[in-house]
Amino acid sequence: ATGFTHLLRLRASQLNRCAFCVRLHARDALASQESGDRIAVLPAWRETDYFSPKERAALERVEAVTLVADGQVPDAVYAQAAGVLSKEEIAAVEWLAVVINAWNRIAISSRYPVRA
Repeated sequence: ATGFTHLLRLRASQLNRCAFCVRLHARDALASQESGDRIAVLPAWRETDYFSPKERAALERVEAVTLVADGQVPDAVYAQAAGVLSKEEIAAVEWLAVVINAWNRIAISSRYPVRA
């Protein structure tokens, strides 16, 4: 997996407040050569210039899928993604979001330990 895919997983895990997965994907992102700066600014990615248009569309899509109960996936989010991502890339981002959200729910409900 690329460093950026770990950032996508990390962002969903942050939104779900899954400490186990936040730690895991932050470590994986670092191991995949993602910069500490990109990891640090991820919760405020919209206010930065650290992410390309394609990355921004993917982050927006992962957030919308993660928060699907809050306004569904808005048409504007779909249109933004369709403007810069291929159909295959959109599908890959959606599946990544679905899978990490499932893992977040397993880790949270199973009380995966997060010790120093």
